[in-house]
Amino acid sequence: MHQQLLNNISYFIYLSDEEKEWVCNKFTAREYKKNDYFLREGQVCREVGFIKKGLVRYVVSNDNGEEQTVDFNKELEYTCNYASFLDKSPSRTAIQFIEDATVLVISYDDLQDFYTHLAEGQKFGRLICEFLYVEAIKKVTSLYTSQPEQRYLQFLDAYSDLLPRLPQYYISSYVGVQPPSLSRIRKRLAK
Repeated sequence: MHQQLLNNISYFIYLSDEEKEWVCNKFTAREYKKNDYFLREGQVCREVGFIKKGLVRYVVSNDNGEEQTVDFNKELEYTCNYASFLDKSPSRTAIQFIEDATVLVISYDDLQDFYTHLAEGQKFGRLICEFLYVEAIKKVTSLYTSQPEQRYLQFLDAYSDLLPRLPQYYISSYVGVQPPSLSRIRKRLAK
C-alpha cells in the first residue's frame, strides 16, 4: 500500500528500514469519490496527501462565484494547500477530486514529527518547499507574461498525460479562456 510513497520519499532522502515502518504508520489511506473535496474553500488545511490513484484540481472562486481551475495533481504527487497548512489560515482554494482516488494522508503534527524523527526529514521538507516555490513562481510569472496560447503550450508541457482525463472546460479554465477560445487555440496549433 505504501511502496509508492516510500519510493517517492527515497528519491529525495535515504530511509532506514525503521524509518520506512515509521512512515507507513503515519500515513493513513483514504478513499475519495469523484467530486469529493480534499479541502473546501474557507477550511483550514490540516493534512498533506500523497495521491496513489486519482486526479485533483485546485479551484478558486472569484467575487461573482465563478470557479477557475489553477492547478492539478495526479498519481505520485502530493496535494495540499501549503499556505493554509503552514499558517493555519482559511484556504481560498478548494481541492476537488476529478476521479475516484486513493490518497495516503498525514496530519500537520505527524509531518512535524516526520521532520524531526527521520534523520534526513528536514532535508526532505526543504527540498519539497524549494520545488513548490519554483513551481509557484513559474505559474505566477506565466499569468502576467504569457498569452493564452503560450499558457496552453505550458499546460501541454506539464500535463500532456492528463489530456484524456480532463474535461475541456477544466483545461480552458486553467489556461484562462472560455472553451470556444481554447478550441480555436487548438485548431491554430494543429496547423
